[in-house]
Amino acid sequence: MATTTRTCDRVLVTGATGYIGGRLVPRLLDAGYAVRCFAREPRKLAAREWYGDPHVETVQGDAADRESVFEALKGCQAAYYLIHSMETAGPAYRERDRHLAEIFASSAEQAEVQRIIYLGGLGETGEALSEHLASRREVERALASSSVPVTVLRAAMIVGSGSASFEILRYLVERLPLMVTPRWVSTPSQPIAIRNVLHYLVACLEQQETIARTFDIGGRDIKTYREIMQDMAQALGLRKRFIVPVPVLTPRLSSLWIHLVTPVSHRVARPLAEGLKNRVICRNDDAAELMPQKLLSIRESIEAAMGKMQSGHVVTAWSDAGPLPGDPDWAGGKVFIDRRVVGVHATTDVVFRAICRMGGNRGYYAADWLWRLRGWMDRLIGGPGLRRGRRDPESVSFGEALDFWRVTGIESNRSLELRAEMKLPGEAMLSFEIQPADGDGTRCSLIQTARFKPKGLLGLAYWYAVVPLHGIVFEGMLKGIRRTAESFAEKKMTKNSDLELEPSSCPASLSKGSPWAY
Repeated sequence: MATTTRTCDRVLVTGATGYIGGRLVPRLLDAGYAVRCFAREPRKLAAREWYGDPHVETVQGDAADRESVFEALKGCQAAYYLIHSMETAGPAYRERDRHLAEIFASSAEQAEVQRIIYLGGLGETGEALSEHLASRREVERALASSSVPVTVLRAAMIVGSGSASFEILRYLVERLPLMVTPRWVSTPSQPIAIRNVLHYLVACLEQQETIARTFDIGGRDIKTYREIMQDMAQALGLRKRFIVPVPVLTPRLSSLWIHLVTPVSHRVARPLAEGLKNRVICRNDDAAELMPQKLLSIRESIEAAMGKMQSGHVVTAWSDAGPLPGDPDWAGGKVFIDRRVVGVHATTDVVFRAICRMGGNRGYYAADWLWRLRGWMDRLIGGPGLRRGRRDPESVSFGEALDFWRVTGIESNRSLELRAEMKLPGEAMLSFEIQPADGDGTRCSLIQTARFKPKGLLGLAYWYAVVPLHGIVFEGMLKGIRRTAESFAEKKMTKNSDLELEPSSCPASLSKGSPWAY
């Protein structure tokens, strides 16, 4: 085993708002490093537990802007490159990924960075690689195009709560007792638990022998995807799944099917589905020998992920990553507004908590069948639908996905703003504002505003078609928030509790058997 040597004090983490980067930062802090996070939208990091740590610095910038990349790298001895365009496909995304890596490599050389660490994809070498894995190889070569040494860690499927691969696997197994699948279910794979990936990412920083080397990293087991699906069924307490491989399912058809059945977008699913045709097994044990740890089995990885989900402690999710759309330009053109106000016998913090609990398994307080119908229709036409859910059952943060919404504004105990990411012939937003209504703070007004800017005649037709439903959906939502907030306030006054509801004391709208039960 190699001798552990501290090689740097400050490290840069790109992709800190994403699935891997968001979990890597606290691990680096625990190891004693100062961390600089490079993010296009730093506000997405504000809800992280480590955000206020004095050893964390956040720098705003775009990976395509050479100057901002150089400024972020200045003063850092090492840099993690965790940028990848998963939401797009084809030559355009490969070219963009390669271009961004070239900018990063040359900027790192200019900033005199000592090393770059990159998490890539495991797979057989050669021309048979999927487009997704071939792109990862191109990024490796682009990062190595400067004089800065690069450490590459190549991983297969990463199993962890909130990961795209895990969500696809879980939903397919949960929802389909009989699966007609492509032939790739017989392809051998060596998945790895997220905690094992994070260990390697931190440990390689402290091992001189890892500099300028490429490592295959995998878990303890080598199994086919068919066997992994059966492991998932056992972990979920389900019967054995019937899996029928057929040769006619293309990656495109597979990704569309995954889109309909799981929360994962077909744009994310397609490169993952294409990559599954490749045999992804570690060629040697160099990583495990240089950076020893307890490698989890596939079953242990699945159970660890399920435990995090059941406890509501999913630190990051696949839906956190990606660009945050800018606010729609409401100037110019017709904007339809639906504004409703209700008085609430509760303090602003209690009302805010009730607002932040909507979505996911709890639903939207009213007309559950309409929300589910809208989500189902959205999935059919390529939108995210309702299956994307939410990362945390109690709180939301800036930039977070909430079903087919995205949090674009949040001010604690005052306001929440959501932008629709469902397929629409226009731009839509839903906002909530809380205003104190009296001097002692025990009453407040809740203002709910829906805005829609139509695109063309189809947008106008859409608005007028759904207006009759607003009285059911939006009015019911507003009353449901009020009922829940007043129930919380009453419990707080009578029992002096910490606002944690017992299952037996849920209001009618949250009772067992209700669509909002938890």
